[in-house]
Amino acid sequence: MKMAPIIRALAALGDAVPPLLVHTGQHYDAAMNDRFFTALRMPRPTVNLEVGSASHAVQTAEIMKRFEPVVDAHRPVAVLVVGDVNSTIACALVAAKKGVPVVHVEAGLRSYDRTMPEEINRVLTDQIADLLYTTERSAATNLRAEGIAEQRIVFVGNVMIDSLVANLDAAVPATATLAGLPIAAAAARRGFGVVTLHRPSNVDDRDTLVRLIGALTEVSKRLPLVLALHPRTHARLSEFDLADAFDAKRVAILPPQGYLEMLGLMSKATLVLTDSGGLQEETTALGVPCLTLRDNTERPITLVEGTNTLCGTDAGRIVDAAFDVLATGGKRGRSPELWDGHAAERIARHLADWVAARAADDRASIAVAPTIRQAA
Repeated sequence: MKMAPIIRALAALGDAVPPLLVHTGQHYDAAMNDRFFTALRMPRPTVNLEVGSASHAVQTAEIMKRFEPVVDAHRPVAVLVVGDVNSTIACALVAAKKGVPVVHVEAGLRSYDRTMPEEINRVLTDQIADLLYTTERSAATNLRAEGIAEQRIVFVGNVMIDSLVANLDAAVPATATLAGLPIAAAAARRGFGVVTLHRPSNVDDRDTLVRLIGALTEVSKRLPLVLALHPRTHARLSEFDLADAFDAKRVAILPPQGYLEMLGLMSKATLVLTDSGGLQEETTALGVPCLTLRDNTERPITLVEGTNTLCGTDAGRIVDAAFDVLATGGKRGRSPELWDGHAAERIARHLADWVAARAADDRASIAVAPTIRQAA
């Protein structure tokens, strides 16, 4: 969702900064990959590293091992990475150690929770990046506090919202996704909520997962819920003998959904309950109340200007917040600055100018160097 608009925007500039798309394979489900590439109108990757699942250390190391020969073979003028996943830090480290400039899209976001693996990835990637594109103005404040030079920071807006704006008209209708499910009739009458859970801190601990299931069960008595089940969560429900914890008449459990299916569900939802970072942003852009099942967020603008409310994992707080949305309509917020669907275009134009300026500097250095040697 982040890379698709950037690839299109760079391609629109012709030969200024021709992109070469590398898919690390960190998100390794073949069927889901195909659905996302098709839905987002992405070109097939030039290179697929096919790394697959592993622990954080093994996955990061494997990406580095497989990405280094790609850098050697193609000798890019820069390596652009997005977000905060293991692929982000792994590819950034390879590039930085080989003297290739690193460009980080979605830089400067901070939860200030070092127990989150993503926070480590964000902080380290920003420290070695040469150019940092930010989604909200508070990100620049975070970066300056960490010693990042002002000239490396560029506020461009949010590429996630570029994808949302570009694809909203093509979203699969929620009625089509829910058709035939036991909750379909109730959802048509009373609305529905969308649920996603995948963070290890929420699903890997049985007590926490049971607590969240209890909260969702209470909410589902008033509002039908649609749970798009992440593979990690599916595995934990089976492992903890919780596979039958939900009432199918109140909670529809779906397999992982494609982008257009999720967009259709979210856009018509009464509320969203999630531990995802991206959904916090998308619900803000859609004007749909979002209850984040975490104690912190790296996207504070969704709290201040958007539709997001932090609920943690306390069942009582979650249920109270959900019932408040049902009673009042919840937070509607407004779309933040530069979340206008054109962030990728701003990135592409700035990046083209930045690459051209660096090339000119390199040519000047080459031209001057012989003169210096002769004078010596």
